[in-house]
Amino acid sequence: MTFSLDTKNILLAAQKNEITEYNVYKNLAKITKNKHNKKILNQISTEELGHHDFFKTLTNQEVAPSKFKIFYYSLISRVFGLTFGLRLMEKGEENTQINYAEIKNVSPKMKEIMNDEKNHEDKLIDLIDSKALQYTSSIILGLNDALVELTGALAGLTLAINDSKLIAIAGTITGIAAALSMAGSSYLSAKEEGSKDAFKSSLYTGFAYILTVIILVTPYILLKNPLISLSITLSSVILIILLFTFYISVAKNLSFKKRFLEMAGISLSVAILNFFIGLLVRKYIGV
Repeated sequence: MTFSLDTKNILLAAQKNEITEYNVYKNLAKITKNKHNKKILNQISTEELGHHDFFKTLTNQEVAPSKFKIFYYSLISRVFGLTFGLRLMEKGEENTQINYAEIKNVSPKMKEIMNDEKNHEDKLIDLIDSKALQYTSSIILGLNDALVELTGALAGLTLAINDSKLIAIAGTITGIAAALSMAGSSYLSAKEEGSKDAFKSSLYTGFAYILTVIILVTPYILLKNPLISLSITLSSVILIILLFTFYISVAKNLSFKKRFLEMAGISLSVAILNFFIGLLVRKYIGV
């Protein structure tokens, strides 16, 4: 079968992509201890190899996989969890979907491959049991509360007290107390729902809260000007929300924009409200 140069290049790129993903899935299947996940990963890797072999019959050429992508996605999957790493890889494949659309008429089998890439693998990834996502709700609980409560408290204290050291002390005490309270509430809630990992869930909640407290309070410890500290803190809030929303949107295949705007809007609205409350406290109470 003879193809134009452009079509041949697209076929070769698709072939390279499939053999690369085959190696990623195969590597992850080897290192995972979960038998359920191992089975799914081997199943997907077999499909990817089949796609590669099909493209090879069209191109009549050997292509080497991308060693960088194999290393990168394998590392990401091990550090941040299988579901996140594989979803990230699938999102990167969206550009390849356009290429597939451009070569959909080269063979009747292309329709089957396009269907696999869009649907089947996506459903298989949903079946993966990722421990990194099991406690996501606990982390979200800790992050949300810390971002909303502490951001609002620091904004209010900035106007009311106007002393970086005192604000840092008050913020740290408030944050740690709230973290312990939130961890305890998370434990009781999980216990009531019959969770076997109630204690672990509470640890994730408390850790996420305390880590957020440290990040938000640090500018007040390092800088003398409380307004500059507040601006850095608010920037940190946006960055935390951005990174965490990106993780959740990829891992759970959700809308990034909607969740980001929602979380950022709530945190900043509370901060602005408390900022003016602090201004009124300072003016009328004379703190």
